[in-house]
Amino acid sequence: MSWIPFKIGQPKKQIVPKTVERDFEREYGKLQQLEDQTKKLQKDMKKSTDADLAMSKSAVKISSDLLANPLCEQEPSFLEMVTAFDTAMKRMDSFNQEKVNQIQKTVIEPLKKFSSVFPSLNAAVKRREQTLQDYKRLQSKVEKYEEKERTGPVLAKLHQAREELRPVKEDFEAKNKQLLEEMPKFYSSRIDYFKPSFESLLRAQDPGVSSESSFAPLASPHSDSQGIWGWEQQGGTAGAVCVTLHPHPSSLGNPLLALLSALPLFRLSTTRRCTKFLGT
Repeated sequence: MSWIPFKIGQPKKQIVPKTVERDFEREYGKLQQLEDQTKKLQKDMKKSTDADLAMSKSAVKISSDLLANPLCEQEPSFLEMVTAFDTAMKRMDSFNQEKVNQIQKTVIEPLKKFSSVFPSLNAAVKRREQTLQDYKRLQSKVEKYEEKERTGPVLAKLHQAREELRPVKEDFEAKNKQLLEEMPKFYSSRIDYFKPSFESLLRAQDPGVSSESSFAPLASPHSDSQGIWGWEQQGGTAGAVCVTLHPHPSSLGNPLLALLSALPLFRLSTTRRCTKFLGT
């Protein structure tokens, strides 16, 4: 709210009840905060998907470089292990691509659409504020003539001022009423609007691990029936999913396997800002 030093041109009469003005400021403040959170979430989701793609591409590059190592031609066991590792990396990259595409369609695009509403809302609030200033100016003008001696010219000017005030007053009251009704509805709609998006976000980060087992082997042409590399899901909560690639227990004992399993291959996490965004 602007600070007016000596209230020049301000009416003595209270135009908008203080309770109504407080309600308006509270509801609009909530929407301003929601706008900031929407922009931050949209920016964070874009950073997250870009980082996921860069990470999976780097993992594929590592596995490709290992396959090109001359040691693969000399050591069949090493070739078997690296081939399985490369197969796993490509599967993970494919899953990551699908995940990012789904997040783009079900989360980022709805965020953009939701954000597009705020410029219209802010413009409506500015029009309401401008109408309020006109309302105050004309009300002050009416009060000035009401305080003067009731002569013919003064009464004529008073009548004219009241005629100017009437449509502005009605316009402000209509704008104020509409915003007070629509702002809480729009704020409450964020839950129904984004709940499917965030549910889709969680599903997109599930690589299909069975709830009965935390380990699902990835077979390859050079691995045994149990596979060499597998998925492991840690946490299992809606707030965080961590997926890593690790060697099958039967393959342990190979020092190179231990080295490769230590690589930070694949990690996904849902942003806690989603919960904060919904206010739940």
